[in-house]
Amino acid sequence: MPTTARTIPLVNLAEFENGDEATRQAFIKKLGHAFHDIGFVGVTGHGIPKELIDDFYVAAKRFFALDTETKKQYEIAGAAGQRGYTSFGKEKAKQSKVADLKEFFQIGQESAGMSAEERNPDVAEVPEFMDLGRKLYRAFEEKGNSLLRAIALHLELPENYFEGYTKDGVSILRAIHYPPITEEPASAIRAEQHEDINLITLLVGASAGGLQLQNQDGVWQEIVPENDEIVINVGDMLQRLTNNYLKSTTHRVVNPPREEWHKPRLSIPFFLHPRPSMRLDVLERCVTADNPQHYPPTTAGEYLDERLREIGLKK
Repeated sequence: MPTTARTIPLVNLAEFENGDEATRQAFIKKLGHAFHDIGFVGVTGHGIPKELIDDFYVAAKRFFALDTETKKQYEIAGAAGQRGYTSFGKEKAKQSKVADLKEFFQIGQESAGMSAEERNPDVAEVPEFMDLGRKLYRAFEEKGNSLLRAIALHLELPENYFEGYTKDGVSILRAIHYPPITEEPASAIRAEQHEDINLITLLVGASAGGLQLQNQDGVWQEIVPENDEIVINVGDMLQRLTNNYLKSTTHRVVNPPREEWHKPRLSIPFFLHPRPSMRLDVLERCVTADNPQHYPPTTAGEYLDERLREIGLKK
């Protein structure tokens, strides 16, 4: 049975961003240990306004309440789900035969030279949805980069090691809607066990529980964020770069008890990705006699492409 006690450590990002050297070092050590031992950490003191998060939740709910035909106008052919709407039942975990019980909308990177077609689609029916989404994207990007600075220092790399790669990176803000469950699911759960593809994921508290991680003993543990806490986890790209030193931990979203099937669930993760050209070749300092190299050289773009095919978003 999953446990409900606190399962992930808690760190205060303000200690890294505004603290003296000793405070910063203590933060780096705690973050590094959390990512090495568990792959997950809770972060407070991030400074992302609660009002912005709350308002985006409300706007996302309004979008998902639209009828299916209207939402499908925002499904972009050929975008592999990386922009706009993805309808219910399209994405699955790489090892799963059945699709997850969810629909979602993805907001991607926008930069100055982009054409209208390359930008995210504006939702005419809920204009504030994209306005707030763009602001939240930037806030998550900033705080994610701050965490990557701490991770770089923990790995004894230059503090700005990741910044050259994440500037204009292909990060994704995803609003996920798990509709009410109306009949016994055919072995599918809201999100089957998986690992994230990217460097790190930032997740603001979902509208309902269900998020679980699998610990080293194979036991599923409930993650219950508190107050304004953001849950951060290591993605496969960072695990690959560090030769499994930092853990990309398996996690899932389980279905609620039957008496709560009527409740939908809304979740807002931010998947921090580098630019496709970033090399994911294992860092030399992470290869030892006890931990030989586990992965062949590749780029972030090649790896993302392979994984999008596995989960059914790219043909």
